[in-house]
Amino acid sequence: MKRPIRVLVAKVGLDGHDRGAKIIATALRDAGMEVIYTGLRQTPEMVVNAALQEDVDAIGVSILSGAHMTVFPKIINLMKEKEMNDVLLSGGGIIPEDDMKTLQAMGVGNLFAPGTTTADIAAYIKTWVGENRDF
Repeated sequence: MKRPIRVLVAKVGLDGHDRGAKIIATALRDAGMEVIYTGLRQTPEMVVNAALQEDVDAIGVSILSGAHMTVFPKIINLMKEKEMNDVLLSGGGIIPEDDMKTLQAMGVGNLFAPGTTTADIAAYIKTWVGENRDF
């Protein structure tokens, strides 16, 4: 790869718990990635627009509010509308296993539950980007 992997880390909706998102952002930066953190209370439209403007390789959404079955489908649909077919949408938080499977069937990448190591998350992003992005 000719440049660092670029990842947008986002908090969507009214969920104000951002400690996990900040930990992930720091860990990905420590793993050599360029990280853009959107801050709290973003809309799906704001996230996708920021991802386009920043030319990211991956979007990571941290969600603890229970709105994952609304947020992820909205983001993936916006990404499809904007032809962001080679950008990973991943994330984590409090998401039941059955919902993870449903979201992955829609096109969302791996979703990570609490307790997943930051090394595992970084490795997944690096592997996915290496296999799906050409830069």
